[in-house]
Amino acid sequence: METVTLMNGMKMPMVGTGTNTYGKVDNKYDGALNDDFSALESAIKAGYRLIDTAIYYRNEVGVGQTIKDSEIARGEFYLTTKIPETDEYVGSKGLVEQTVLQSLANLQTDYIDLFLIHQPIEDKKTLKRTWEVLESLVDAGKIKSIGVSNFSIRLLEEMKEYTRIQPAVNQIESNPSNWNNELIDYLKDQAILPEAWGPLVKVTEEQRAKLTKIGNKYGKNWGQVLLRYQIQRGVVVIPKSHNKERQLSNLDLFNFNLFTEDIQIIEEL
Repeated sequence: METVTLMNGMKMPMVGTGTNTYGKVDNKYDGALNDDFSALESAIKAGYRLIDTAIYYRNEVGVGQTIKDSEIARGEFYLTTKIPETDEYVGSKGLVEQTVLQSLANLQTDYIDLFLIHQPIEDKKTLKRTWEVLESLVDAGKIKSIGVSNFSIRLLEEMKEYTRIQPAVNQIESNPSNWNNELIDYLKDQAILPEAWGPLVKVTEEQRAKLTKIGNKYGKNWGQVLLRYQIQRGVVVIPKSHNKERQLSNLDLFNFNLFTEDIQIIEEL
C-alpha cells in the first residue's frame, strides 16, 4: 500500500474503506444495526488498513470490535472517525471533548489517527470552539491528525484566523458527476490533503463504457481506472464494497499508471 505524508509528518494510506453501511440491515445507511461486520472483516483480510467511520454511521462500536477481533496490531491501522456538526455534539467545549472520548471508547483505542468535523459548522464561534478542543486533544495525544469534511474554500479561509493546527485533510465528494477540481486545487495549494468519499458513485453507463475501454488497455476494470486517476492526482480514495472480489479489485491500483491521453478523457467525463 502506498502512503501519503500529511503536513504534520503522519503517513496515511492512499486507499481505504468506507463503513457507512457496514453492520446494518440490508446494507443500507439508515438500516437498523445488526452487528454483521463480515464485510469489514473481509476488507481487513484483503489488506485494507485505512478504516473510515463516523458517529453519524452509528457503528463505531462494531467497527472497533471488528478491528480488535482481527488480532492485527492497532498500529497497523489508520482509523478515521467524524464528529457531527449539531449542538448535541459541539454545543460546548465539554460536549466536544466528551464526544471524542466516547469515540475512543467505542473504537477501543487510545488514539484516533484522523478526527474530522463531518459537515460544515457555519457559526464561527462554534467552529472555533470545536477546533480548539480538537487541537487540545492532539496536544494530549488522543488524536494524531485533525481535519474537516465537506468544507468550502470560504470556510477554510475563515479558519485561518484562529487555527493553531491547520486541517490536515478535507474529505469531499469527488467522482465523475462532481470532480470538485477548484476545491482540490485549493487544498493542494494549502497542503491540505483531499480525500474522496463516494469515488465510484454517480457514474453513468456512458461514462462507465468509456472507462471500461480505457481499462482494457491496462487489463483493469472501470472502477480501478477511476480510482487510479484520483490517486495519480494526489487524492486519497475510500471506496466501499460488501463484495470480497470488488474489495480486492479496489486495492489493486499500484501496478499501472494512466497515460496522459487517458487522463484527459477521464477529466472530460
